[in-house]
Amino acid sequence: MNIPDSLRYTDQHEWIKVDGNIGTVGVTDFAQNSLSDMTYVELPEVGRDVKKGDELAAIESCKAAASIYAAVAGSVTEVNEELESDPGLINTDPYGGGWICKIEIADEAELETLLTAEQYAPLCQQEG
Repeated sequence: MNIPDSLRYTDQHEWIKVDGNIGTVGVTDFAQNSLSDMTYVELPEVGRDVKKGDELAAIESCKAAASIYAAVAGSVTEVNEELESDPGLINTDPYGGGWICKIEIADEAELETLLTAEQYAPLCQQEG
């Protein structure tokens, strides 16, 4: 299982990569593996304001449907439109081409409440 050290994680299996005040959000390798082959992604609207923990997007796989939650509060600045025609990018490249959206982070202090890779790994082992 791939858990990059450079990212922060939620206990709901989302990741966020921070670049300045922009956070790129996606689902973890553990989550995509658990859900199996992605068949559909409902992306958020650009410009939408979210609070930490709000439902941000929805994904469907051959096994189940799942909600994607906002790792931090902010405003959606960009969505990965490639997922509309190729939701399988989440399976093949969850930390790269399978990103879901970008959020302008409202409160950088919220990042400190997220899990590091070292903290996230045991959660996956418990649920695995």
